[in-house]
Amino acid sequence: MRFVMVPGGWQGGWVFDAVAAELRRAGHHVEAVTLSGLEPDGPLDVDSPPNLDTHIAQVTDIIERGDGTPVALCGHSYGGMVIAGVADRLGDRLDQLVFIDAYVPDDGDSCWSLTSDRFRELFIAGARADGRWVAVPEGLDPRARPHPLASFVQSIRLGDDSGCAFGRTFISGGAWPGSPFVALTERLRNDSGWRVHEIPVGHNIARRDPHGLAAVLGALPPASA
Repeated sequence: MRFVMVPGGWQGGWVFDAVAAELRRAGHHVEAVTLSGLEPDGPLDVDSPPNLDTHIAQVTDIIERGDGTPVALCGHSYGGMVIAGVADRLGDRLDQLVFIDAYVPDDGDSCWSLTSDRFRELFIAGARADGRWVAVPEGLDPRARPHPLASFVQSIRLGDDSGCAFGRTFISGGAWPGSPFVALTERLRNDSGWRVHEIPVGHNIARRDPHGLAAVLGALPPASA
């Protein structure tokens, strides 16, 4: 299977290194994306922060440049917004859509509207310096970079994907303090259109239990199964 993996806020494709290594050993192709503006050397244009549309277009282009192999598109946290937008454009190219403790938007939602007051306060406090970039929160990996505020606040535009055949999976990190995903997890457990798994290690599943995450991803059945 071909995996395309999209990180959450402040992080780059490096966050999936250990997960990707396990999946590749099992014979899968994996591409972990570093979203525009989160490059290791900093953004190409600090005065023009990318927004959600920029990130959706970036990942859409990566999939379109592929060989046509059906894709398991995975997104962590904010990355859920991105993969939802890509699926809206390229649903016929996807086999699986996997939300890893991530936001699952409907049309008109934003990361801002779906998150908790704790994270809204973090976004605003982090952007006080210039109103454009949200500073890296304390405790993240030193490779983390400031995140464009525009991508957190822009609303997504989605069409009707009810006819798409890809599988939908949500992987919960459990009820960690301040999680905005607890109610979402329970709602999806009761939705026959979703598979729900729990890896109760907190939000950063790829860093805290890469083996467990790789095992769940590697065992995903084809959408036709």
